Amino acid sequence: MKRLVLAAATALAGAATLTAVPATADNHMEAAGPALEDVLADSRRDRDRARDQYRNPAETLEFFGVEPDMTVAEFSPGGGWYTRVLAPYVIPAGKYVAFNTPARQPAEGDGWATTFTSKVSEGMGVDPAKINAFEVGSMPEEMAGTADRVLIFRSMHGLNAGNMADSVLKTARQLLKDDGMVGVVQHRAPDGASYDDYGARQRGYMREADVVNIFEAAGFELVKKSEINANPNDPANWPRGVWTLPPTLATGEDDPKRSEYLSIGESDRMTLLFKKAY
Repeated sequence: MKRLVLAAATALAGAATLTAVPATADNHMEAAGPALEDVLADSRRDRDRARDQYRNPAETLEFFGVEPDMTVAEFSPGGGWYTRVLAPYVIPAGKYVAFNTPARQPAEGDGWATTFTSKVSEGMGVDPAKINAFEVGSMPEEMAGTADRVLIFRSMHGLNAGNMADSVLKTARQLLKDDGMVGVVQHRAPDGASYDDYGARQRGYMREADVVNIFEAAGFELVKKSEINANPNDPANWPRGVWTLPPTLATGEDDPKRSEYLSIGESDRMTLLFKKAY
């Protein structure tokens, strides 16, 4: 099912631009790395590809200005859906970075960063020297000012609820080059939603203005926004929040509305691009 606003497969032409994206200091050449269409077609993504119609990776990364020779940092890779796009796309010409909030209970062995690097290198067949991973508060000094893009996919609601947005965005500022930018995709609350219902209460959705305000407070300003990943069929008012819809389908197989959820698809999402304000 194709969508109109943050979600159509040809949607970059329909993006609503606030200001032009500032030119980067480096001359990023698309020929420096693999074609994104080849990365998306790779057999390693066979299980992921069903989500492309909702997550629009080609159009989203184009909107964020991601090029294959950039250093791109992904916050909270989770199950690795976007990692399996980003890592092979920016390696070998660029570098891939992952960062995450500190684990509540440290993993056994070498810890998250080492384990994550090993899994990505082996699973994607990429050079581990081109991968960096760290937890917020433990960024290596030499990584400061090295990232062209920081990407945050569907994580702002968790950061907001857990009072972690300030520390994560502070890390993003430190990690970015002066002309680097932050791309955000986030489940979007409906127009007119109250903060009590969609901010203080954890539904997974957020009001766009609240996301912008959080970034402004952290020293960023909005460059432009797009409707690439929007889904006007999602009313975003589910009692069990965004997890009612695919891919989670939290209400279970016996829910009589399951076919309705499947026909709607994934959530309505905002797509925002920020730069450093100073």
